Amino acid sequence: MQEISAQSFNNKLQSGQPLNLLDVREEIEYHTYNIGGKNIPLSKLIEKLSLVHPNKTDEIIVICKAGLRSQTAQTILTRNGFTNVTNLTGGLLALQRLQA
Repeated sequence: MQEISAQSFNNKLQSGQPLNLLDVREEIEYHTYNIGGKNIPLSKLIEKLSLVHPNKTDEIIVICKAGLRSQTAQTILTRNGFTNVTNLTGGLLALQRLQA
């Protein structure tokens, strides 16, 4: 499974390059704090796979609060044919610690 550290992820964010982000936190969490990307809660991911991304080979970076739900989402996506799924290690908490 592919992973990206908070530091490497932050570098990508700062570079301005377009990223395919999938935030798998619940909607209330997403609306409280987010860095963009598509919000599909982990609890609804299987039923909404068609909304994830049309190209299953493009890189998708999966994010959540601490990196556990996104790791589960990464497994679900990989099992459903997505071939380039990366998990943000430590989640948004790790990113926030870096940016503080």
